[in-house]
Amino acid sequence: MAARSELDTQNIPAHVAVIMDGNGRWAKQKGGLRIFGHQSAITAVRDTVEGAAELGVQYLTLYAFSTENWGRPKHEVMALMQLLVHTIRQETPTLLKNSIRLEAIGQIEQLPESCQRELREAMELTKDGNRMTLVLALSYSGRWDLTQAARRLAADVAAGKLRAEELTESTLAGYLTTAGMPDPELLIRTSGEQRISNFLLWQLAYTELYITEILWPDYRREHFYDAIQAYQRRERRFGKTSEQLTVS
Repeated sequence: MAARSELDTQNIPAHVAVIMDGNGRWAKQKGGLRIFGHQSAITAVRDTVEGAAELGVQYLTLYAFSTENWGRPKHEVMALMQLLVHTIRQETPTLLKNSIRLEAIGQIEQLPESCQRELREAMELTKDGNRMTLVLALSYSGRWDLTQAARRLAADVAAGKLRAEELTESTLAGYLTTAGMPDPELLIRTSGEQRISNFLLWQLAYTELYITEILWPDYRREHFYDAIQAYQRRERRFGKTSEQLTVS
């Protein structure tokens, strides 16, 4: 595994997104219920957040609960919501200590009121954090994000606030829940699955993908360093040729 000292501190992605996958499979391997995997994943979250902040990552977005996850067994969803409340309450002092601001994207109004309350309180308490922004994607999907952006944009056009012929990619991006954030330069997915699962569909247009077989509860900051090192070895061309990049 890569060591922190091996990384180029001048080439750290400003925004890293993570699809935290494999909790259920991890629990099954251990002979436990799926919620056991979710509970055991808290250490992975803590280690990754701290590791990212130490490296100088500005935004870390974690795919914590997708819109599709509401279709899981009711007892698992409720246990997840209770775990979410407990974790936010437990981790807020650490976020404050490390000057990490907490934000959330998604259909937050769909969450139980207790979750919404804990989120609001934690975001208010950490709003002055300037070391890193931790973004939790909760009840989120990329298609929903694009749909809500299109609806709001269309309403503003209808109200005369915008002219349709003046719309640009930047205009649309400003209506997404990630408005004001840089697009992720790196997406990490654990558990070996090779798909983006309806996550940040617009924002991932030129994001580097890093897929690891490690199940999320076993993920640690050294694995995060591996992903950063792999990112640093890549040539980001954005549709251009290597020769064009050299000339520029």
